[in-house]
Amino acid sequence: MKSRDTLIRLKRFQVDDKRRRVAQIEMMIAEFDRMAADLNREIAAEEHKAGISDPNHFAYPTYARAAAARRDNLLQSIGNLHTQLDDAKAELGEAFEDLKRAESLEDRERSVERTLEQAAIGQMGHSRALRATA
Repeated sequence: MKSRDTLIRLKRFQVDDKRRRVAQIEMMIAEFDRMAADLNREIAAEEHKAGISDPNHFAYPTYARAAAARRDNLLQSIGNLHTQLDDAKAELGEAFEDLKRAESLEDRERSVERTLEQAAIGQMGHSRALRATA
């Protein structure tokens, strides 16, 4: 019984750990999205200030070019994080299923124990009744 309790605690810890990982990745994606949006605004402001919006123009602002490169890197990272998020969600689903299996096994064992206890109590009562009539 103790080992089953330990197993269930372990499975719950694993589920919680996977949930934290999913939440961390989602927070990183949201932060990177915000940073990319900020960079887009800065790029637009630099282009407006310079009056040049063509990145291939020789006088295109250097800061806008650097910010665009950083934004592109962030967008690529967001794509990678979405892949990691899908994997983390799949792992969370598997961990949750493992927990449910362990808990249902525990419930079945308790049910069997209760049935055996009730049968033993019934057997004792039946034995007493037989002795009382003899």
